[in-house]
Amino acid sequence: MTRVTAPVDIEASLVARRLTHGRLPRHTPIAVFVASLAVVAGVLALFDAFSIPLTVFLGVVVHAVALLVASRVVEGGRAARDRLATTLMYSAFGLALIPLISLLWTVLQYGLERFDGYFLSYTMRGVYGGMDAGGVYHAIIGTVEITAFATLISVPVGLLTAVYLVEYGPSRLGRAITFFVDVMTGIPSIVAGLFAYALFALLFGPGVRMGVVGSVALAVLMIPVVVRASEEMLKLVPNELREAAYALGVPKWLTIVKVVLRTAAAGLVTGVMLAIARVIGETAPLLITVGVVDSANFNLFDGRMMTLPVYVFRQYSQGLAPNGVTTINYDRAWAAALTLIIIVMLLFLVARLVSRFFSPKTGRR
Repeated sequence: MTRVTAPVDIEASLVARRLTHGRLPRHTPIAVFVASLAVVAGVLALFDAFSIPLTVFLGVVVHAVALLVASRVVEGGRAARDRLATTLMYSAFGLALIPLISLLWTVLQYGLERFDGYFLSYTMRGVYGGMDAGGVYHAIIGTVEITAFATLISVPVGLLTAVYLVEYGPSRLGRAITFFVDVMTGIPSIVAGLFAYALFALLFGPGVRMGVVGSVALAVLMIPVVVRASEEMLKLVPNELREAAYALGVPKWLTIVKVVLRTAAAGLVTGVMLAIARVIGETAPLLITVGVVDSANFNLFDGRMMTLPVYVFRQYSQGLAPNGVTTINYDRAWAAALTLIIIVMLLFLVARLVSRFFSPKTGRR
């Protein structure tokens, strides 16, 4: 009786040898990177030219070359190219993190000195010159109200426009809308501020300064971002879901509301948050449309309002004291910048929670 499984066993063993033979150890990239940093640091220290940025840069270069050569010798050319591409990808990711980490560290370093409960709960009313007093409460109120009203204006317009462009097919009107949305994406923020000011100046006269004017200016900047982000998210919804709803006799409008929008809920919320992050730090249009004030104003439709970006600009523009010593204005500017970053982070956290609870369930526990 002959064994017919012997050739199969031999072939499986050969495949296993090919898959496992000539492979670098798992932790080789990390070991090579650490060794590269050590070698570069030693050489730079020998020539009295050591610096952390230069060491990291040259260490990454030496690591890429050394890992490429080692992989070429042990694993072959294809694996070496794969490791080189992976190294370049991680290097690009690390390079993108450098300015972000530097920004956060700088804001925390200078902003925490002034950031406290008093700063968050008091306004600048009655504070003059270099007095060690005053806070950012009025600017927080203005930023939240103006941005919220701008979101209330832009999200319905942008979302309905995206639904029309995706769900009702290409047309001459759709192509025209797409063209104008692309043009609006590149509009400078100062132009949006001038447009909103000119519009309300025709209705209320020159010199008008109200929070709603700033909301309209920000809405002009938000609408194209919302349209583009929502359009891409709606395109990702599988057509099979729409066809299944149509096959059950569900009307198109109800399919869009119950199926398409629910499926793309997480992406739509993320797109809205990107639009908010795009405008919440704008300064130029708010200087034109909202103006500056030192006390809290809760009414969007009456009087000037202060916002965090304008507050930062105003405090920093006051600069140094006559004797050249840094005044409390710089501390307030950094603390206000930290407050703005915290607000954006909280908004993104809320958006993640909303998308998690309202997006369709996948059946995973």
